[in-house]
Amino acid sequence: MEINKKQLFIASCISLVTTSMVFAIRGAITGPLSTEYYLSNEQIGYIYGPAFWGFTIAIFACGVLVDWLGMKIMHALSSVGYLLGLVLVLIAPPPSVAEGTVAVSSIWEHSGTIMLYAGFMLMGLAQGVVEGVINPLVATMYNKQKGKMLNILHAWWPGGLVIGGLTAVALGKLNASWMVILATLAIPSTLALILILKNNYPKTERVASNVSFGDMAKEAFNPFFLLLFGLMWVTAASELGPDQWFGKIMGDITGWKSDGILFLVYTAGLMFVLRFFFGGVVHRFSPFAVLSVCSVLAAVGLYWLGTMTSSTPVVMAFAAATLFGVGKTFYWPTMLGITSERFPRGGALLMNLMGGAGMLSIAVALPIMGRMMDEHDAGAALSSVAVLPGILVIIFAIIGFVYKAKGGYKPVEIEKLP
Repeated sequence: MEINKKQLFIASCISLVTTSMVFAIRGAITGPLSTEYYLSNEQIGYIYGPAFWGFTIAIFACGVLVDWLGMKIMHALSSVGYLLGLVLVLIAPPPSVAEGTVAVSSIWEHSGTIMLYAGFMLMGLAQGVVEGVINPLVATMYNKQKGKMLNILHAWWPGGLVIGGLTAVALGKLNASWMVILATLAIPSTLALILILKNNYPKTERVASNVSFGDMAKEAFNPFFLLLFGLMWVTAASELGPDQWFGKIMGDITGWKSDGILFLVYTAGLMFVLRFFFGGVVHRFSPFAVLSVCSVLAAVGLYWLGTMTSSTPVVMAFAAATLFGVGKTFYWPTMLGITSERFPRGGALLMNLMGGAGMLSIAVALPIMGRMMDEHDAGAALSSVAVLPGILVIIFAIIGFVYKAKGGYKPVEIEKLP
């Protein structure tokens, strides 16, 4: 069976672009969506929350299903899920003016907000399936270059944020409705589906190496993996928690309002360049040294952003955003790379447990940040989140020193395992 690695890699990149476009566009339409459906920031957090719960459910399930059903079927289902989720959100009826006060009291008292919840849940499931398929797919196709290729693959997460953010801004300038902006997600979803259906897929690395499901499952109880699993909650909350609110927060701080999404586009552009062009270079260093440095920059950037007001010069806002953008760059792909390199027998299950932990963390963080913004302000929310990467600096440094004392960090090769 001939495997076209290039086309499968391109399909994976397009799928990831779709995933992050959902993230960016969802953030960009928060204002008009909350106005049309009479929702507070906290309620928006709950409406968007199922996207992350759905992601978590799907990525956990994919840890098993990609081996049983095959990566092709699961990958195709992700594109179908995006399209169906879009339809649900786009046809959700907004409450009337008279019903507005009811919608504010509870998101469960109107069919429109329930459909929003279900639509974002379905898109979240699709996002989880994407992450659950493309990570083991790339690790399988490029098993000697896992860290490098995962960084290049995940460059398209910020790449999609840039595409989605600029699309939202451009269409907003043309006075397009939030529905038109959201509907653009159908384009990459369809392109990915075409590539998926025309190609053959390999078996996962774990299956190809004849590692049993039982042996794979045992890896999930390794103490070091459990530590990484816990740390993934914190790295994801440090990166993606602020990201989902970034457009609104920066718009409020700078007075740019709807154009605040440009700050997300800017930091995403930094991430794309660094991951795509320097992912292989950074991978030559100890991953824990990289994560420690990233945590310092993220903590300083978030805290600095949290101190800003509407009178802060825009150049200062961009400087702080730069620190945060560089700091968050290598969190996600490096954590996945470490998991794949140190636990090759864990296969898709362990990689998907890590991705699921990251998204579950954000589902928890979103309404908490929304409540902080409702009760205090955006600066109080960002300053609080800055504590998380501050804690990570210490933990990653300690792990790095432990590896250095043992002769340095090295990937584990599956064929050398008993």
